[in-house]
Amino acid sequence: MKRLAELAIDTAVLNGASYADIRIIYTKREKLEVTTGHVTEMDISENVGFGVRVIANGAWGFASSNNLKVEEIQKTAKLAVQIAKASAMLKKQDVKLAKEPVHNERWQTPYLIDPFQVPMHEKLGLMHQIDDILRRDSQIKRTSVSMDFLMEHQWLATSEGTFIDQKLMRSGVGYSATAVGNNDMQIRSYPNSFRGQYMTMGYELIHGIPLVENAERVREEAIALLTAKECPEGTKDIILDGTQMALQIHESVGHATELDRVLGMEANYAGMSFATLEKLNNFRYGSDVVNLVCDSTVPNGLATIGYDDDGVRAKRYHLVKDGDFVGYQFNRELAHTIEAEESSGNNRAHGWSNIPIVRITNLSLMPGEWEFDDLVSDTEDGIYMETNKCWSIDQWRLNFEFGTEIGWEIKNGKKGEMLKNCSYQSITPKFWGSCDAICNDNYWTLWGVSNCGKGQPGQTAEMSHGASPTRFRNINVGIGNSTLK
Repeated sequence: MKRLAELAIDTAVLNGASYADIRIIYTKREKLEVTTGHVTEMDISENVGFGVRVIANGAWGFASSNNLKVEEIQKTAKLAVQIAKASAMLKKQDVKLAKEPVHNERWQTPYLIDPFQVPMHEKLGLMHQIDDILRRDSQIKRTSVSMDFLMEHQWLATSEGTFIDQKLMRSGVGYSATAVGNNDMQIRSYPNSFRGQYMTMGYELIHGIPLVENAERVREEAIALLTAKECPEGTKDIILDGTQMALQIHESVGHATELDRVLGMEANYAGMSFATLEKLNNFRYGSDVVNLVCDSTVPNGLATIGYDDDGVRAKRYHLVKDGDFVGYQFNRELAHTIEAEESSGNNRAHGWSNIPIVRITNLSLMPGEWEFDDLVSDTEDGIYMETNKCWSIDQWRLNFEFGTEIGWEIKNGKKGEMLKNCSYQSITPKFWGSCDAICNDNYWTLWGVSNCGKGQPGQTAEMSHGASPTRFRNINVGIGNSTLK
């Protein structure tokens, strides 16, 4: 692989590239799903290819192929240079790359059990066992149990002398039960909605989550929601569990602080951002207890890597510190726009056939000092909301509404009746400014987002968001309940 990579780099430079890199990627994936008693997905695939990215005459060029023969490597590298030179005819300014030391390293996700070596009958047996428990009531009309495993082996070489051999392992598991009755339909999921929990681990992830033990509870909660009381409308204090906080962080902070979105380079897919350049180091994003940290070194995060696709070493840094807005997520190309000396390490591509773009890394709300029971006891009139069900956010990442699968009333410091169709609405800086209490690290979990979409042509990427149950004061709740049923 190193020999092929060097051939691509040499070919690009000889044809006029001032910078060149190549990513050769081999992926292996296994996706399994059992739906209402039947195996509905058993997708086992392997994929290999490479992408060559160059700068020539001050502009980017990119070309890719799934043919790893010498002649194709040379042809593709030449094509990337030709595309760059054509692009340069319409450029507004030259591409500038922030400095990065040369790296020669091998890095691998640590894991205990290779999921691809676990017998299929063991995986499907567990999935059917869960599915059987979920369907032990006629009011459950649909169930879904899924597992997902991905191994990605990447070789990255640059004309600056970097060569990185990196291997990533990601696993996911989850299930849901949909109940129908009382002129209603409700869903409960575990351990999270949208196919569950994902981490950079092996099959030990599945062993470590009490999947069977929670199936009966999930079934009974789905059924109970059919006759539960509707979420009230009005203004309440809300406590969001970690799973809901993960998506809240993703949508109102993660995407809002991508520098390409701020600069208008990502306007077509989910809009731009209110967090414009003049606000950096000059804006209150949240209250004093709000600390939001990007960390691509944290164990088991979906964006935990050795190096990004710019060859930048993984790092940890604040976006929001004690409520102050202090950072963006960006790559080597955009560093100069905020006078940064180096990249934040946020450049990643979906596979070998896409050009790398700015992507959210593992972004987490740092834990506070509260015990969960104390937080409930300290809340006079509120709602505890759990597990995302739906969401909407405007083109500037400001005005949003989220719905959750389930909630509970909090009255006079006690958790009370179950609530269905819970929702809340706010404006991003106002919302984070209302945050006054965060549970401690005993409740803090990294929650994986496995399918974040961005770019045109569209790309998906993976990242995690760590959070504990968190309280927000005086929030609008129960907005548009009829649309959430």
